[in-house]
Amino acid sequence: MGPVNLAFKDKQLDRLETDAGFDGGYSPSIVRAFRTRVQYIREARDERDFYSYKAWRYEKLKGDRAGQHSMRLNDQWRIILEIEEQGSEKLVVVVGIEDYH
Repeated sequence: MGPVNLAFKDKQLDRLETDAGFDGGYSPSIVRAFRTRVQYIREARDERDFYSYKAWRYEKLKGDRAGQHSMRLNDQWRIILEIEEQGSEKLVVVVGIEDYH
């Protein structure tokens, strides 16, 4: 597998990573966790690295969410991802932040 590239489904998620003054309506702890996960995704060699942090519970989703993955931000919130093939590389698309309760 080649390196991981990152994209965002919408501009708000992109802004949430790059604009220090923007919180998108999320609590400071969720924003920090989101930025930490995004930085980790950017640094990953490939998707297998996502499984190395067991507490983040990276997993494939099923049912209506087939084709998507999630990574825990805290007990309640998860970041939703889609993995797309780009030749020998992977594109990780941040789809959203969702409340799992």
